[in-house]
Amino acid sequence: MFIDRAKIFIKSGDGGHGCVSFRREKYVPLGGPDGGDGGRGGDVILVADTNMTTLLDFTYQRKYSAERGQDGSGSKCYGKDGDDLYIKVPMGTIIKDVETDKIMADLSKPGEEYVVAKGGKGGKGNAKFATPTRQTPGFAEPGMPGEERFIVLELKLLADVGLIGFPNVGKSTLLSMVSKAKPKIANYHFTTLKPNLGVVSVKGIEPFVIADIPGIIEGAAEGVGLGLDFLRHIERTRILIHVVDISGVEGRDPIEDFLKINEELKKYSVKLWDRPQIIAANKSDMLYDDEVYENFASKLKEMGYDKIFKISAATNEGVEVVIKEAARMLTTIPVVELEISEEDKFIPEDKKFSYTIHEEDGVFVVEGSFVDRLLLAVNVNEPDSLRYFHKVLKNKGILEELREMGIQDGDMVRLNDFEFEYLF
Repeated sequence: MFIDRAKIFIKSGDGGHGCVSFRREKYVPLGGPDGGDGGRGGDVILVADTNMTTLLDFTYQRKYSAERGQDGSGSKCYGKDGDDLYIKVPMGTIIKDVETDKIMADLSKPGEEYVVAKGGKGGKGNAKFATPTRQTPGFAEPGMPGEERFIVLELKLLADVGLIGFPNVGKSTLLSMVSKAKPKIANYHFTTLKPNLGVVSVKGIEPFVIADIPGIIEGAAEGVGLGLDFLRHIERTRILIHVVDISGVEGRDPIEDFLKINEELKKYSVKLWDRPQIIAANKSDMLYDDEVYENFASKLKEMGYDKIFKISAATNEGVEVVIKEAARMLTTIPVVELEISEEDKFIPEDKKFSYTIHEEDGVFVVEGSFVDRLLLAVNVNEPDSLRYFHKVLKNKGILEELREMGIQDGDMVRLNDFEFEYLF
């Protein structure tokens, strides 16, 4: 089974919480704070693996979570960092963020890595909050939450040469003749339902990878059939071998077929349409009149195509000439890197905690991720902690914003389940 697209959920590890602890030893009854920091949460990292060829594994497991950082403890013991989670994907995998549909990374080189979700930072222990005027802080900082998101993995085959053409023109036969690949071959349309890869190794030329790309028919660029699913596999190829049935035994016009396939390439990507093409006029062994090929070649040369070869994949006639020409052209064409435009590129958001303020039945309600995090760090029954709480509200600008909203002395302010009376 060939799987080239998968949607998975990933979550990095949360940071461990800082510890509230005080040194209590024999003969040291009033030791200072010694709460340690929490550990960092583990990252989720995708790694390009040369031993993987499909995304099949991701149909069985769709949720991946990295390890949480351990909480800090007394005696200034820091919590252990969470282990990073490494997820192997095939080379040629595109990573997309589902929410924005932006491209996060293109893993096209062996061992290439991308941190798809960063682990949360560990919270500070109460030892870090000790000051000359606040010597026994009874609060600590909670760990930062890890990132979580749905991502889509898309596999784009890493082939040097792509075989294109209408169904049943002999692409699979040609692939089987020039490589050790064993694609399914039969005399009916859409025999090939998945891309097939093969390595061409001929004496005297540098080996290269060739791919038989199925499903490209009229309307493929608009998603007809499996067109869009397979068109993307040609994006990385440096050369296209356009296989055309020159025999006409099925009543098709080879010129018309050639133009239709190129029109689909152009609709999908102008750069793909502009890629060098070798035209293989196949099934010449079934040709009833050589003049058909001559007319075909003449018209294509008028269009600017000069790499036209008469072949028969079934009898191997002319195949070696095509392969050697492809190998020669590859030595002059650099490897195609997938270009990601700025508008398609994923830009991570700064992990900022936010809040909103609104009035509800005479109570000023402050809510949001900032509030959740602040209340985790505060012990409302401890005076030092409450003073820290007030300082954070002031530094964050919440108190100023409440005054601008017209709050008066004695009005109530609510943060989640915690309420207090406002006094200027």
